[in-house]
This record gives sequence, structure tokens and C-alpha cells, in this order.
Amino acid sequence: MPKKNPNPTQNKWHSHIITAQPDMFPGSLGYSLAARARENNIWDYTTHNIHDFGTGAHHKIDDSPYGGGAGLIMRPDIAAAALDSVVALASSSGADYPILMPSPRGVPFTQSRAKTLAAGAGVIFLCTRFEGIDERLMQIRPPESPIIEVSLGDYILSGGEAAALIILDTTIRLLAGVMGSAQSADDESFEGGLLEHPHYTKPQIWQGAEVPEVLRSGNHEQIAAWRKAQAELTTRTRRPDLWAAYNDDKKET
Repeated sequence: MPKKNPNPTQNKWHSHIITAQPDMFPGSLGYSLAARARENNIWDYTTHNIHDFGTGAHHKIDDSPYGGGAGLIMRPDIAAAALDSVVALASSSGADYPILMPSPRGVPFTQSRAKTLAAGAGVIFLCTRFEGIDERLMQIRPPESPIIEVSLGDYILSGGEAAALIILDTTIRLLAGVMGSAQSADDESFEGGLLEHPHYTKPQIWQGAEVPEVLRSGNHEQIAAWRKAQAELTTRTRRPDLWAAYNDDKKET
């Protein structure tokens, strides 16, 4: 039997996923934290097969690009029909669902954006494949319901589904009741603008390397200071962009 939502004042967070590959879900979300959270009715998802809106006997959703070039382009009329149907379904609950389209040319998806998603009612994903989607789809969307293109990094995936799974994983773990301890989320990388400090566990000595003495001291104030210093050092050496932003934020405060 599914357990009750541990936060009964919050409705179940929901994701609507428009995709040509519905069998890719739940994928990795069928395991660990996300799976338990779904069993506990904290979140759920619905896939919408874009081929159901396709044309002809084969429910075609793409065509060759104007101007020539390799690959196929998803048709705007097909995608718009699917999107309008899903937006109407999602908005029937009275909540606003942002529309995200994973794309290598999108704005970076960050921990801050994940927090914003987690604070809302859910999200609609439009997962593209092939060489992308006709630009007119984004141009004709009403300003109150835009398509937000988001990117996971400077690399190319075969489709938006893999990116949607990652975005969902990042967001679901921030929902109330998903993680065992609020501190677990607070201590992670990107919280407070820094990468996470190093972690150690048993054995105390392994292949000649010893757990730092301060972590065995029991002095919580010294441990906190050490972890903060290590987080700053790691961020400064590995992510100078984050380090610069972190220092700018400190100057403003």
C-alpha cells in the first residue's frame, strides 16, 4: 500500500512528459530516493506520446529541414497540438506548470532552478529528438506560457528524455519528505554557492592515508570551520566561475 504524503499540506508534485519514447520512463527514477518518494505519493509523472498527435498511418512527427542539411526536424504543428493538450490537462488543477525543453542551446539548468521547480506544482517537459524542433513553435507560444530551453552542459544527447530524467532526479530529491534529513540537502555542492567538502568514513587508516584529525576530534565548531575551508578550497581550484560568484555575493552582503 502506498504511504501517505509526509507533507499533507502539499499536493503531489507532478511531471507531464511529452516524448516520442515513453518507455524511457521512469528509468533511473524507478530506483532509490525517487522511487520511494513516488511510492509515498510525494510525486508522480505522466508520459504523453507525441506520436499520438502525428500525421498519417505511421503517426509521423518530423520532416526534412528547409534549406537542406542532415537529419529531420520535429514539426511545429504536431508539437503544438501535443503541448496544448498537455497544458490544458495540467492547468485544470489550477496550478501553473513551467514548460521546459532540454536543449544544448538553452540556459544552464542549475541547483537554483531545481529549487524553483521543487517549490511549484510540477513541470511539463517537451522532449525533442532528431535535429531539434521547428523554431516557430517557440516564437508563437503565448508570453504567459513560454517554452524555456534548458541545457545540462556543452554536449549533445540523442534526445531530451535523458536530460529530463536528470532534471527530475535533481528536483525530486528537494521535495519535502524525500530526503531523510534537511541537512543532507543543505550540505551538498552548490548550496551556499560552494562545492561540497570532502567526506571520510571507516577505516581510519587506508593504504597509508588517514582521516583528518579534526574530523575525529568531536569539536563541532572546528569541524564546521574545516569543512567550510575545504569547500572554499575545492571551489576555488576546480570552479573559478563559482568562486568568483561566491565572492561577489559576499561583497554584496
